[in-house]
Amino acid sequence: MSFWEKLLNAVGNAAGNLLAAMVEAIRTVFEGDPETRRKVAFSVAIIALSAKMAKADGIVSEKEVRAFRDIFFFPQDQAKNVARLYNLARQDVAGYEAYAAKLSSLCVSCAANCAVLEDVLDGLFHIAKADGAVHEKEMNFLRHIGQIFEMSEERFEQIAARHVSIGRDPYKVLGVSPSDDFPTIRRRYHGLVSENHPDRLISRGVPREFHAIANERMAALNDAYATIEKERRAA
Repeated sequence: MSFWEKLLNAVGNAAGNLLAAMVEAIRTVFEGDPETRRKVAFSVAIIALSAKMAKADGIVSEKEVRAFRDIFFFPQDQAKNVARLYNLARQDVAGYEAYAAKLSSLCVSCAANCAVLEDVLDGLFHIAKADGAVHEKEMNFLRHIGQIFEMSEERFEQIAARHVSIGRDPYKVLGVSPSDDFPTIRRRYHGLVSENHPDRLISRGVPREFHAIANERMAALNDAYATIEKERRAA
């Protein structure tokens, strides 16, 4: 039995109180398997908050569905189970704030700017921009999610900057200042590269299927660093 089937069997038909049922299922059904438990919790965070974002926006486009599949691969024989969980999350009486607050317990360190929660937010940005831009309602949704995740405004802006294709600020992407010297910028860049190595993602419970978003993140970091390096050499 797949973990999707185990989760849905535990949840049952709790469409009106899905959040409480999911949190309890993750806590108990996968208690003896911490690795699977982290993977399930992360997967549920992406599915549930994606569903809530789509509801907040009012429209679910085909491009958003494809973007979801880009970063969240699942076997075809599990498509119905994933779709069921997604639809249950959309129908649940709990608002997205409640989901975000409960799912913030994904971060075992309970520290600000938790890497796991940044991974979740990155995934939501990827889906939101699928139709060409992150619209105002989506940005407000994402910003509030960041606040619930206790993410600093600076860190949120850094993540958001990675998903802007036109007029991207390379300094903001790396979380540095134009006044910083180049060795400082280089150290920051190498630190970010290390933080986003696939092994780091696996260790914090990010499923392998989600690593496509890490590749996109690395591309943005590399592009930002190359832009700054070129600018500094020309100066």
